[in-house]
Parts: sequence; C-alpha cells; structure tokens
Amino acid sequence: MAGDVKYHIGFGSDDIAGIDIALVSGDPERAKRIAEQYLTLEKPLSTVRGLNSYVGKTPGGKRIVSATSGMGAPSLSIVINELAQVGIRHIIRIGTCGSIQAHVPSGSVVISRASLCRQGAAEDIAPTEYPAAASPFWTMALADAAAKIGAQWHVGLTASVDTFFEGQERSDTSYNKTLLRKNQGMMDEYQSLRVLNFEMESGTLFKMANVYGLGAGCVCAVVAARVESETVSYEAKVKAEADAIRTAIQAVDDINPAWLGEHYRW
Repeated sequence: MAGDVKYHIGFGSDDIAGIDIALVSGDPERAKRIAEQYLTLEKPLSTVRGLNSYVGKTPGGKRIVSATSGMGAPSLSIVINELAQVGIRHIIRIGTCGSIQAHVPSGSVVISRASLCRQGAAEDIAPTEYPAAASPFWTMALADAAAKIGAQWHVGLTASVDTFFEGQERSDTSYNKTLLRKNQGMMDEYQSLRVLNFEMESGTLFKMANVYGLGAGCVCAVVAARVESETVSYEAKVKAEADAIRTAIQAVDDINPAWLGEHYRW
C-alpha cells in the first residue's frame, strides 16, 4: 500500500496509478458485484469501514475503480473528496431510486441530468442555489449506452434528499406515520415540477463535482414505482440494477475521449 493511503477509503494514488474513472455505489455488495461479475477483476483495494473498493477492467479494456460511497450524502461526500485526492477525475454513481412519474416504471433506469438538492452535506460544499448539474458529456454517454444495451431508460430531473422515509414522503412503510407539513404533498409538488425520481446522493455528488472540477454522472435502477406503492420491488431491482451497471460500463467504454479533457473543467 502507498504512503498516501486515505483514512476512509483505505487506498492511495499509487494503488490506482493511471486510473481516473470510478463507478460509485451506495451498497458495498453492488460495488463487489460490479468488480467480480461485470469487470475483469484486477485486485481488491480495501474493505475499510465497509467501503469496499476494487480495480477492474471493462470489456473495452479500460481500467477503472468500483467503489462504495455508503448510504446518503454525508458518507458520499467523504468518499468523493478522498477519491479526488488519489487521482479520480470522473465519477458515475450507480444507485437505486423510486420513481414518482407514471411513465417511469419499476425495472427501468433513470439518468439524472440535474438534481433538486435537499441535502445538508451539500450546504458545506456550495450555496443552496448553486446548480446540482451532471456533466452533459457523461449524461449523453449514459443515455447512448442505455439505448445500446436495450434498457428502458429515462433522462430527467431527480429529487436528491437526505432521508429514505420522511424525506421521500413515505409513511405507509415508515415507523413514523406523522410527516412534517413541509413533507406533506411533496410528491404531488415534485410531479408537477417534472421530477422523475427520489434518491439520496446525486445532488451532493453533482455539486462536489462542479466545485472540484470533476466529471460526474448518475444512473439509477428504479426499484419502486411510488405512484403505485412505497414498497421496493425486489424482482424489478434485479433487472434494473443489472441494466444500470451495464449502462455505466458501456458509457465508460464508448465515451468520446475528447469529452474527458479540458471540456469538463470550469
């Protein structure tokens, strides 16, 4: 291990020399699954704090990192900061989400072009009004990749919030049945604003990427159709997660190299 090993992620720049792209998942098992089943695994990097990370090679021959961000924006903010410190310059989040529009069913994937950011961690990165926008280049690459692999895909706006239950107006499946007034009617309001889905990390990721001068994208598997139910569909999760992973990897292999240089910087 290198001498610049970072405290939280458990590896340093020498451990990923020549690599500048990371796929980041909230679930450590997803990060492991990506490395072992979708990439040619080169080596594990760390399992410190359950933040599993690996080096692998895509089918197109690109060496990348598959890393765990943990659940929620505070954990993600630590991981993204340390990934940037060790040389990562492009991050694609592969997550799960709940859709709030009828035309976005369980089993499909959502590619976030920007996020409505209601996250405390992001307030430490940039002002509230600072745009939480994905890289247009990665967004286009992800959309092209999703079409190429035959996924059912959607591109649009995401509501990125701090809590899974109250912050996403869940009460049927929550221990807490009483929501604050600000959270009552949230889904209806966001539907009218043409927001496609709820998730918990993209807003902070996008703000960090723009402040740090990184490229970032986000593709999420739709595991709950909130217009029908609050409950996660595990059957839909299997297909949608696989499509989200395949979309991200295809985007890495196909993205125009010219889009990864000076054009994504401020």
